[in-house]
Amino acid sequence: MKQPYVTRLSYCALFAGSLLLTTGLSSLNPSLSSTANASLQDSPKLLLDEAWQIVNREYVDLAFNQIDWEAVRHDLLDRTYGSREEAYNALRAALEQLNDPYTRFMDPEQYEQLTRQTSGELSGIGLRLQLEQETGKLVVVEPIPNSPAAAAGIRSGDYILEIDGQSTEGMTVEAASTLIRGEVGTRVTLRIDRNGEEILNLPLTRARIELPTVRHALRQENGTDIGYIRLGEFSSHAAEQMQHAIEQLEDQGAEAFVLDLRGNPGGLLYASIDISRMWIENGSIVRTVDRIGASEEIRANQTALTNLPLAVLVDGNSASSSEILTGALMDNHRATVVGSQTFGKALVQSVHSLSDGSGIAVTIAHYYTPNGTDISHLGLTPHVRIDLTQAQQEELALNPSLVGTIADPQYTGAIEVLQETVLANQNETRAAQPSEVDRGHRSLNTLFR
Repeated sequence: MKQPYVTRLSYCALFAGSLLLTTGLSSLNPSLSSTANASLQDSPKLLLDEAWQIVNREYVDLAFNQIDWEAVRHDLLDRTYGSREEAYNALRAALEQLNDPYTRFMDPEQYEQLTRQTSGELSGIGLRLQLEQETGKLVVVEPIPNSPAAAAGIRSGDYILEIDGQSTEGMTVEAASTLIRGEVGTRVTLRIDRNGEEILNLPLTRARIELPTVRHALRQENGTDIGYIRLGEFSSHAAEQMQHAIEQLEDQGAEAFVLDLRGNPGGLLYASIDISRMWIENGSIVRTVDRIGASEEIRANQTALTNLPLAVLVDGNSASSSEILTGALMDNHRATVVGSQTFGKALVQSVHSLSDGSGIAVTIAHYYTPNGTDISHLGLTPHVRIDLTQAQQEELALNPSLVGTIADPQYTGAIEVLQETVLANQNETRAAQPSEVDRGHRSLNTLFR
C-alpha cells in the first residue's frame, strides 16, 4: 500500500499535546557520589531519578514554575520507599508542583494503554462491545473490518455468553476486553447467542488488527454529493486511512467535503501534519517554540489530494492535533469551520518509556497557528458558530447513527455553507465558459479570415 503521508518520526501528540517517544534508561546524575549512585540500583529511586532527569532536561519552563527543581530531586532520593507504588505517588506529587496537567507520570498499565491507542493497533479478534442497558448482557456493537471476528461471521447484535468457558454474566466491557485480548497467534473461544435463534461456539485466532479511526461515506444532500469523513483520533494509521477516504470519495464523485473533528481529543502530531498536507497545497501548518525560544515552522509541501470545498466540524472536545489541523485550514483560508469553540490546548509533550515499563509525558514546547495565534485556554472560534443545546447533545449521544446526518444541526450548518460554495463555483465556471452564440461567432470569424 502506498503510504506517502505516514511520517515515521517519533514525534506524537496525546489528547493533550505533542510527544516524543523514547526508550532506554537515563544515565544517573554524575553530581551524585558513586556510593549514592550505587544505592539507587535495584531501587524505586532509580526510576525516580530517571524521570527527574527527563523533566530537568526537557521541560518547557526553565524556571520549573518557580520551584527549586534540584531540591525536588534530593527530596525524592532522600526518602525510603516501601513499595514501587509509593515511589509512583511521590513522583506524581513532585510533578504536580509544576502546575501542568499535561506533564504526568503513567504506571505500566497506563503507559501500555497510551502506546496501544496511539499505535492504532491491537492484538485480539476485533470486536466492539457494549453492555445492553435493558438486559445487562454483553453485546457486539460491530466486528472491526478485516478482523478474525469479521472473518468468523460475528454480527452486530450477537450476545457474548462465554469467553473461554467463563460466563460473561455481570462482566464489564473492560473485563471482557481483557480476556479477549492476547498475543498474536493464540486462540480464544466465544460462546455466542444469536438473537435466541442459535448458540454458536466460535474458536478464533488472535491477530494484529489495525483500528479504523477514519469513517467515510458519500451522501447526497439536496442534490449535492458530499464526502463525509469523521476522524476519531490521530493514530499512527490515521493519515493512510484519511488518504484512502479522500481518494475514494473523489472517485465516487464528491463535490465537497465535510471533515468531522468533533470529540477528537488529538493524537500523533505528525499525523495531524500529514493530514493537513492532504488538504493544503502551500502555506504554513504550525509553528512550535521550545524552552529556549527556538522556533520551528512546519509547512505544506505541495502534496494536497484535493481542492474541493471543505467544511470542518469542531466542538469543545476537539483538542490538540485537532486544533493544529483546524487552525492550519482556517489560517490558510482552506475551509469553513462550523460548530462550537474548541478545547484550547497548545502545548507540545514528549513521552518517554521508563525502565520498569512505566512512562512519563513532559511538556517541551508551545505551538501557534500559522497566523501566530496562541489558542491556549481559548480554543478556536468557528466561522459559523452553532452550539448544540443540552437536549440535542443528549439525542446525538444516545443515537450515534444520527451524527453527521440532517438530524445533526452542526452537520446541517456545514451542508448549507458547502452548497453555497458549490453553487458559486458552478456559476463562476458557467460565466467563464463562452456561450453557444459566442462559439458560433468565433467559428465564423475563423472561416472568414
